[in-house]
Amino acid sequence: MSESPVIERRAARVLVVDATNRVLMLRGFDPATPDQRYWFTVGGGLEAGESVIDAAVRELFEETGLRVSATELGAPVWNDVTEFPFDGRRYRQQQFWFLVRVPSWEVDQTGFDEIERSTIDAVSWWTPADFASAAEPFYPADLPVLLRGLGVV
Repeated sequence: MSESPVIERRAARVLVVDATNRVLMLRGFDPATPDQRYWFTVGGGLEAGESVIDAAVRELFEETGLRVSATELGAPVWNDVTEFPFDGRRYRQQQFWFLVRVPSWEVDQTGFDEIERSTIDAVSWWTPADFASAAEPFYPADLPVLLRGLGVV
């Protein structure tokens, strides 16, 4: 049996940081392995014809209810490539990371799509101590290093 082909995609990720330097994290799972929970940042894949910045603005609003303009979001602060399985498929994702600071924010999940509603089960604001003591994996694993480099934690 051969492995399925890797699906190439581009994504926008958003680091949402509040006034106390906590980072907004979502917890979810892969439908293929529902007993394995993990934490990740806001964001997702680009839609057809969508720019990276437009995807970041859209994903931020859909996943948190927070509406910002492309100008307010600014340029990406980092980019990387990751590979991961999800729902029986393998992805190679080029990711562009944005940073948005908010005084505070009450997350509104009404913009979640069907897969997000069925696979995201928690939202939390993480401190540096939360990253150091995390009982469940978070992605990317080097997120604390990135955040320190951005002066966040």
